[in-house]
Amino acid sequence: MVIPPHEQLVAGLAELIAIPSVSADPVHADDVRRAADWVVERIRASGGEAGIEERGGRPLVIGEVRASAGEGAPTVLAYAHLDVQPPDPLELWESDPWTLVERNGSLVARGVADDKAHLFMLLEATRLLAAAGELPVNVRFAIDAEEEVGGHAVVDWVEEDDGAADVALVLDGSYATEQLPSFCTALRGLCYFHVTVRTGERDLHSGIYGGAALTAAHALMQILSAVLPGPDGRLPEPLRAGIAPPTEEELEGWSVLPPGTEELAAHGARPQDPTAAAEFSVRTTAEPSITVHGLESGSPRLQKTVLPVEAVANVSIRLAPGQTTAAIAPVFERMLREAAPEGATLDVELWSAGEPGYVDPEAPAIVLAQDAFEQVLGVRPLLVRSGGSIPVVAALVARGVPAIVTGFARPTAQMHSPNERIPAPALREGLETIVETFRSLGRLR
Repeated sequence: MVIPPHEQLVAGLAELIAIPSVSADPVHADDVRRAADWVVERIRASGGEAGIEERGGRPLVIGEVRASAGEGAPTVLAYAHLDVQPPDPLELWESDPWTLVERNGSLVARGVADDKAHLFMLLEATRLLAAAGELPVNVRFAIDAEEEVGGHAVVDWVEEDDGAADVALVLDGSYATEQLPSFCTALRGLCYFHVTVRTGERDLHSGIYGGAALTAAHALMQILSAVLPGPDGRLPEPLRAGIAPPTEEELEGWSVLPPGTEELAAHGARPQDPTAAAEFSVRTTAEPSITVHGLESGSPRLQKTVLPVEAVANVSIRLAPGQTTAAIAPVFERMLREAAPEGATLDVELWSAGEPGYVDPEAPAIVLAQDAFEQVLGVRPLLVRSGGSIPVVAALVARGVPAIVTGFARPTAQMHSPNERIPAPALREGLETIVETFRSLGRLR
């Protein structure tokens, strides 16, 4: 099997880049569909079957290319997304966002890093191996068209799907640093609450009743303090139940990441407590955390001497890998209610929830994929965790499918910003790595 020259790969990717598949803008609905049709044709050109499912008004591409050896091969479920962010502000682009250009050692265009180069790598690796009669795995495709708008179609499909999937390859990510590739083996979940406290019938004069009447703003502060972290930065133990602590390999890998002092300073942030910077990676990826997103009570802008009768807050808890919404959400609510002062009426609504995802870093699929990356790139991928959430990964993990979550963009890719880019050599390196990863995963059975 021969990898095409760089110029040919760039020309193929440029076809997909040229389709302005902006899922957030209804004006581009036909373009999103055109991009889906382009993907379908590429899968079919590899000798596979593919079609489009209409879910929620946007296309979801489902397809499969069978292994060259026939029955008995392991199955890889490949995920990427074809939709992109809007290109605005256009005046900050140094070239047309829909024209793939090579400039200063980078390939530049909207969607080149997030996520069209990765999608192209998956499709091209499958095509090349199938054409050579060397495809060692069945490759099933689930290509999303609403990732950039938080759509749920592909998650619903994963939950409903009963087809084979020995491992998932989620190609929608980046290196940990400019030089070090990474696999994301865990993601945090989320429970988002809306809390309302009432302490009487109406606002009262603070001079006449202050010091005697219960005040909603004070009650809310008391209630929220029950779930906030202690001096060590850790949440109360009931909210830490079930966490999957990082392995020694993970901790060793995280030691080469930029220090927390730099991460915080780069974004103008300040440490939460004296040890927060030193524990940055653990705090933001392997521990649960509480965020009060907004508070409202009384008159914070005008001078108004009243005792507010109502106070509201939006507050969330990020769940650590190993935890579940079913276990933690009731505990969180119970702790709030137990902290409410007598006489306060507390209403707690769970507005949204998402499960964390955790893949055993020693799972055979993860190790085989690490071996493949190391063989091509000369460096073993770091095992990292993400403080955020990728719903499709959580859905895959819930099915018992180990997910390899990775990518070839760099931290300087300027995703979602003008002049989005990847290093020009990354296109070929990524393709060669995915080819070798398919070969390596062929040994799962």
